Amino acid sequence: MNTMMAPQRLPPSLLLLLLLLSTSLQKAVSKSNQKSQTHSSYSTTNSLDPNLQYITYPLREESKAAIVEWGNSAIISALDAAVADFGVPTSHSAFFEVETSPILADPVDGRGGKPFINTDTDTDEEYNVPYPGPLDNADEVRGNLLVMTNQANMSGVTMARIAKESGAAALMVVNVDQETPDLIYSLSIENSDEQVYAENEIDFPVVMVSLASGNLITTATVEEGMEEEDIVNNGMPERIRLYAAGDRPFFEDVSSQSPVLYLIHNLMTEEECLTLIDQSKNKMELVVDTNANDNSNGNSNDGPLPNLLEYEVAEPSGSKSINIERTVVWKGQINSHAGKQVEERIEQVTGYPQDQFSDWIVTRHTVGSRHELHYDHHPIYPPVATITVFLNDLDNGEEGEDGENDNENDLGGEIVYPNPVEGAPVMIAPHRGLAVVHHNTDYDGNVDYAAVYGEMTLRGGKDKHQEMKTVKYIAKKYVYAQPLPPSKRLLLPLLAVLTGGKLPKWVIHVHNLCLSTFGLEKGTEYFDKLCTMFPVFVLFVIGAILQRIFQSKLSSLEHPPNGGSGTSNGSSNSGEGAKSKKSNGGKKKGKKNKKLE
Repeated sequence: MNTMMAPQRLPPSLLLLLLLLSTSLQKAVSKSNQKSQTHSSYSTTNSLDPNLQYITYPLREESKAAIVEWGNSAIISALDAAVADFGVPTSHSAFFEVETSPILADPVDGRGGKPFINTDTDTDEEYNVPYPGPLDNADEVRGNLLVMTNQANMSGVTMARIAKESGAAALMVVNVDQETPDLIYSLSIENSDEQVYAENEIDFPVVMVSLASGNLITTATVEEGMEEEDIVNNGMPERIRLYAAGDRPFFEDVSSQSPVLYLIHNLMTEEECLTLIDQSKNKMELVVDTNANDNSNGNSNDGPLPNLLEYEVAEPSGSKSINIERTVVWKGQINSHAGKQVEERIEQVTGYPQDQFSDWIVTRHTVGSRHELHYDHHPIYPPVATITVFLNDLDNGEEGEDGENDNENDLGGEIVYPNPVEGAPVMIAPHRGLAVVHHNTDYDGNVDYAAVYGEMTLRGGKDKHQEMKTVKYIAKKYVYAQPLPPSKRLLLPLLAVLTGGKLPKWVIHVHNLCLSTFGLEKGTEYFDKLCTMFPVFVLFVIGAILQRIFQSKLSSLEHPPNGGSGTSNGSSNSGEGAKSKKSNGGKKKGKKNKKLE
């Protein structure tokens, strides 16, 4: 008699891992296909074009952002989540915040092979929102946070109904989109029937996390070499906390590949932005991004080198910066406590180490300023990524009847990426504290020509005095593949502090002299060595000066110039007087001897 073994079901957490591996494989295939594209395929758009059909970001709102957090005070892990358009909103913080156990749905997509039904199991009330019934592990789910994937392609309200009928206190949907594993969005209501059901029945928070985040939470307690039977709660932590993001940083994915592009909301606070603006005041200089004697035929020229030390690079096709001022805020390792907090926050949210950051480069745009399409490049320190932060909201000086800015979106100054490999051109409007992060290289370390970007012309109205008021401040921070040398992290910031925060011109001249004399590679090496030796030389000079001062003091003590000389003369006179008396005494004695004779 032949017997057939029943197929074994894969653990739900393993299904998420398989989905992530599948996504990685698809990305690798897509990446290899893109290698056939050349630089020429991206060079057709070589100037800013306001007439392109851009998708304007940011799309996410602070009210739709939430944090999923677990761990203790020593080690805390957190995920970014998008809040649904239905359920408890973040404004009702007392009802939105949940701290409970995460339970993985069984089946993991909420449906499995079940047919849809339409009756509420508790009230027998019918809603025109069909669903596959409660979960198989509804007893575990009751009173906890349900983790479910959207693999079954059910609507957000349908998944919320499954969670409701299973007794969940909150629902976290894992977006398993194979093409964009980092994408999250707010689940929405799709029809009027769902509207009725959501308003009457969904009284708990509903959020979405990405596939990468879902994999992270389902392996939070899994250690290397752990057996399957030793994994507790599908690898998830014992308890997690869901709360509104508020003014905390949260992400918005724009493009997952070529270029890798995403936004970080609330990366910097208003106070931190204003501090950077204040530190850059009275230090700005007009950007000069061409060589003085640039030849149109592309041959090398003998013009002066650009200020490579402060990340000013000559553009091969002519100037790209139109009426833009800039300065470098040299801080490095001598940053203030508040500045170090910003650096640590950037390190935490981006994953890049601090010692691979440049200092902030602050630029100032006035009405008419623009930055034509360009790549971020550097012949010595090529950046692998660029972090751009808007330091102020734009204001055209005009107010409507409600006291708010009119035509705020007509002021220009947006950052645009016109050539993404997939999707429409991207436009990012200025918002204070919003960071734009893009990668300048692909996964193999090659230049990503789709990362070409620019800044639209800044427009604006006049204030009540008929003066142009609109000004835009942004701050850039480049990320490098290797840590920066001590010269840039310590010595140059120290020199800048001694001269009021701006690097002395003679330092830039010495750097350019090294480059022009020895070439880029050797010149940079010799400049770094010179910077290393400079503190030793300064200490030697200070030591020599102190030695001269000490010797002078010691000499004055041994041979006093005034009172000491009078004492010496007095002693000398006393000696001469004694000698004179002694001679006179001898003469008198001689006279007596003569009389005796």
